[in-house]
Amino acid sequence: CVLSDESADCQFVMGRSEAVHFYDVEDKGPCFGLEGGKSVLHWFKSFLVIVYLDTRQRAPSGKTVHQLTVYDIRNKYVAYSAPFPDVQAVLSEWGALYVVSGQDRKLFRLEEKSVNNKLEILFKKNQYEMAISLARNQRYDKDGLVDIFRQYGDHLYAKGDHDGAIKQYVKTIKSLEPSYVIRRFLDAQRIHNLTTYLEALHEQSLATTDHTTLLLNCYTKLKNVDKMEGFIKSGKGFSFDVETAIKVCRQAGEQYYDYALFLAEKNQQHDWYMRIEIEDVGNYERALNYIARLEFTEAENNLKKYGKALVNELPVATTNLLKQLCTGAWKRFPTERVLKAKPEEFVHIYVQQKSQLLEFLEHMVKAEPDSSSLVYNTLLELYLHREKTEKLEVAGERERRAERALELLKSPNATFNIDQALILAQMHDFRAGILHLYEKARLYRQILQYYMDQNEYDHVIETCNDHGKIRAVPYAYT
Repeated sequence: CVLSDESADCQFVMGRSEAVHFYDVEDKGPCFGLEGGKSVLHWFKSFLVIVYLDTRQRAPSGKTVHQLTVYDIRNKYVAYSAPFPDVQAVLSEWGALYVVSGQDRKLFRLEEKSVNNKLEILFKKNQYEMAISLARNQRYDKDGLVDIFRQYGDHLYAKGDHDGAIKQYVKTIKSLEPSYVIRRFLDAQRIHNLTTYLEALHEQSLATTDHTTLLLNCYTKLKNVDKMEGFIKSGKGFSFDVETAIKVCRQAGEQYYDYALFLAEKNQQHDWYMRIEIEDVGNYERALNYIARLEFTEAENNLKKYGKALVNELPVATTNLLKQLCTGAWKRFPTERVLKAKPEEFVHIYVQQKSQLLEFLEHMVKAEPDSSSLVYNTLLELYLHREKTEKLEVAGERERRAERALELLKSPNATFNIDQALILAQMHDFRAGILHLYEKARLYRQILQYYMDQNEYDHVIETCNDHGKIRAVPYAYT
């Protein structure tokens, strides 16, 4: 029994006693193993109708019983199979299949079930793969397919096939709420499956910050360093919230600090980089080198925030960097404008490093003579301040500082706040400075009073002679 297919497939079908063979224009195709003589082969839509004599069935004496089987060739399943007495003919018309059977020529009408009915039958039989194939061939809508994938996943999950279930759930991404799947796999024994699903969410750029946190926590619990590195460093197209990833890596412990630093540097999360280097890793040198590569504004902000820790650990190197920042020597990029930071805004970071602050401010008044009055006043205070921990009397250090203080006061470029400078000089009993500031401010009466308080009458007379235009002021003594 032979049959030709006039559709685009151009198949030639041959029914033999042992099987049904398919041929196309190039080669032999598949075959269906059906024993028994074939009496009818008939195409109906995408179905192949085969009528054959089933030798396994016993027929009443004098009667012939045929087996009629309808194959869905495209989806590869048996759509219908039933015995018919003495099939005379198979016809198709008006959207239905007709079978002429028996000596009395009875006509049986077979109708194709709707796609939904077919799917319901397949679901009841747990034939989900067949249902998926059918739905796709029938151009089922996206939501319908997703529902089948979900049902298939639920079925496999119930059977304990978690690997198979997660493969189906991955196909529901973009349609099924991720929490539906995640809740099922939060158990520690299923963390591998959960990881697979979360990775798929990130690959499709549908992950939230919570999903990123969960995925990275999965990697850390599994101690899967390779997966973690692949997620963070490989650039395989994963999309995730960088700040969340940095936080999780930081919280996971020192084994993952390098990943947090990599993400922070790559994504220019400068504050996070500095925080991890200083607070967690304690690599101050690397932190300072990182600042040295930043553009002006970022460098300024980070030195203000972390400068105290850096000065305490690396006083000389940090001070040298600040000198560049405050003198216009900071230019890391060709297009960067020349900017200068205000040195007075960094004085607070030298609380425990007075000697380095002294060096920094001395450099500033030389390089930038028009520095603010706060710079000059702070430098003057450092010259005058006598700390118990410093042996200023050794080798005349106190005298040298006093000389430098007076030179600073006499500098023509100095921008002191005279009132504050005078208070500092008086607090530290800096005689030369007090008299210089009185004279600079033309406070001649105060000069006279100072000498009189010190019982230095020769200087009183000398002052009167030098400033003879000063109106005499009577003083009474008792």
